[in-house]
Amino acid sequence: MRRNTQDRRNIHGHLRRLGALAGPVYAELLSGVLASVLTAFWTLRLGGAVVAAVTLAGTVENLLLGLVLVVASGTGVSLARARGAGDGAEAARTARAAWRLCAAGSLALSLAGLLLREPLAGAFLDGSAAALAADYFAVAFPAFGLFFGQRVADELFKGAGDTRTPMRMALLSNALLLLLDPLLILGAGPVPALGVPGAALALALSRAVALAVTLRLRPRAAPSGAGTGAAAAGILRAGLPFGLDFTARMAVGTAQLALTAGFGVAAVAGYGLGYRLLLVATMAFYALRQAAAIEAARLTGAGAAEDLHDLRRAVRWSSLLAGGCAALLAAAAAVPLTALFTGDQEVAGQSVLFLRTAAPYLLPYALVVALGGLYQGMGAGRPVVLSVLIGLGAQLTASVALSGPLGVTGVWAGPAVGAVVQLAVLARAANSWSGHGGWARPVWQSGGHDDTAGRSGGPARSRR
Repeated sequence: MRRNTQDRRNIHGHLRRLGALAGPVYAELLSGVLASVLTAFWTLRLGGAVVAAVTLAGTVENLLLGLVLVVASGTGVSLARARGAGDGAEAARTARAAWRLCAAGSLALSLAGLLLREPLAGAFLDGSAAALAADYFAVAFPAFGLFFGQRVADELFKGAGDTRTPMRMALLSNALLLLLDPLLILGAGPVPALGVPGAALALALSRAVALAVTLRLRPRAAPSGAGTGAAAAGILRAGLPFGLDFTARMAVGTAQLALTAGFGVAAVAGYGLGYRLLLVATMAFYALRQAAAIEAARLTGAGAAEDLHDLRRAVRWSSLLAGGCAALLAAAAAVPLTALFTGDQEVAGQSVLFLRTAAPYLLPYALVVALGGLYQGMGAGRPVVLSVLIGLGAQLTASVALSGPLGVTGVWAGPAVGAVVQLAVLARAANSWSGHGGWARPVWQSGGHDDTAGRSGGPARSRR
């Protein structure tokens, strides 16, 4: 009885910690969604070619985000592990390596994007829309380092257990963007209307201010006399599953949209509206994912195997709650939510259908997202990537197979099938990994570094 009471207390403690970490991340993610919606609102006034150009630019940045996440997410996980182990020297090496990777990646992507901006725009658009997209890229790619740098700086705070500072910087950046977008896109007084380049410039300026403030606030790491090669490799190894996960989901999402397009414009519009409404819920899943990754990495670095078991249970409970609430909301409030954004009955009908079809998907999806962060933070990236690839493959297969007998409803039912398959594969793969000592093995044994005596072996420590 005493042990059960202690277990409950430990789980409640993890739940509180997850909530404290995830809450600011959720606000950060939602502010970005709101800013993108309002940017689209201002560009809508300038015609279809402008909207197409800005939409393409956003899509390209999302694709590049997969590469950025390898460095940024790997930095947060690696830093949290070093913090959990009380290894200040490794934390300093991780920070230095992260900035070097950021500089190299920013230079390569900025230069390639600037030189290839016209072929890139022409590959997706033509005529005036392609020219406008190239104009956007001419501003956006030279400023890409601001985006990359902000992501890395945010993860340095998150790896240290501080998710509030990144939230504040996101709110600052997006508040500035809300002011600058209409000013630079449409013009006012002495400020000329810049159109598409104005949208890119507004984004760059808002990011520049936020990054400058962030760099002034960033924690100062103790100097490290060792090189950063091993730390850089550790960052890439820890972050690769995050980048592969995101990129695979983007690719499948694009294919899902293409399948939906076969059922007409109203279906695409309803899907787009419903998807944006679901972001309010799914951003909570990703906030929980980041919180779980940070905590799991810290406890793994500390070798706290028993606490990791309790954390896993806390993540399961919190993701079940988030997914269940989201599913109920999508099913019960689809009609009034859709009515807030469109009066077109055909589009509204498709949006309601999408939301209700997506409701069964949200519960397993919340679990795979949150548990994926947990396992990645522990260093079990391989089971996560395997489950993502198999689950997304099942999703596409189901969407194609069900679209025949069920129409567009079958396309939208595919993600629920994929999420259930991914959850089953993740559970099996993670159990197999833990059966080989994954829960008890300190991170230093799984390819991190072994330059500190006493950390390269031995049983895991309990924090109780």
